[in-house]
Amino acid sequence: MKHFDLGEAHEALRAVRPLAEQMVTYRREQLELERQLAVVRRAVAGNGGGREGRRVGELERRLGRVVEQLRLCVDEIHARGAQVKDLDAGLVDFPARHPEDGRTVLLCWRVGEEGIRHWHGVEEGFAGRKPLPF
Repeated sequence: MKHFDLGEAHEALRAVRPLAEQMVTYRREQLELERQLAVVRRAVAGNGGGREGRRVGELERRLGRVVEQLRLCVDEIHARGAQVKDLDAGLVDFPARHPEDGRTVLLCWRVGEEGIRHWHGVEEGFAGRKPLPF
């Protein structure tokens, strides 16, 4: 596992930010397509198919493309050493070493935040965020 110092994490964020923003967009689109698909499937079940049956196929194809794009975003973020923690919020962590004791901690950022301004322990999660500097 790669460990970042704060400067490296901010540098990585330059590439991760647009990926995470796109990830959140794809996730919203995924959820909307899943909602639409559920509605259309209920209609198909109620009337035996027809036009709605073709719509199911169209929505499934669109959903497949969106899920693949979402996966590609997540894979690219992970390839850069960061960790996606929440698709909906665009929460991304950057592993780091705490300067006092060397333990692994996570520099925490989410879509919409200006920069990396928080950290938390590996077991604490988002609820345990603390402001930087350490």
